[in-house]
Amino acid sequence: MRSYLIDEIDPWDMEKIEDFLKKNAIKSPIEGIFWIKIPDHLLTETQLKHKDCSPYFCAIELGKGWLKLELLVRSSKKIKCQCMGYCNERQREFLISYVNNMIEELGIRT
Repeated sequence: MRSYLIDEIDPWDMEKIEDFLKKNAIKSPIEGIFWIKIPDHLLTETQLKHKDCSPYFCAIELGKGWLKLELLVRSSKKIKCQCMGYCNERQREFLISYVNNMIEELGIRT
């Protein structure tokens, strides 16, 4: 799995991250997992054609002192489809900026 990992995060900063994601992302039914929606203007041609698979998202997993952003675009409605796959460059830039901006906004040192 391709991912973006930030580790060595203090416990109180992990609480700030979790609170931020509860307000700004979609909480999954799985503990410690949040979903970031991919904006429509960043979807690939195939993803735009597969309206019944949308919305699309990538997962952020929170662990003890770390967060991992998966760079796999998933469908919210299907487990497997040709519209799912690793982020293209624009989607990857959006997601990494999302995480980096969150870290900066919360004043977290890494």
